[in-house]
Amino acid sequence: MPKRHLRLIHAWIEIHKEDLEADWKLAKNGEMPLKIDPLR
Repeated sequence: MPKRHLRLIHAWIEIHKEDLEADWKLAKNGEMPLKIDPLR
């Protein structure tokens, strides 16, 4: 994967870290995770 794409992915993760953690908790409890906006 090109480095540019990896940087974008890491930036998206940093921006949505709290959302990702909340969705992980929902998924672990058998609930549907919430939608997280894509990087634009």
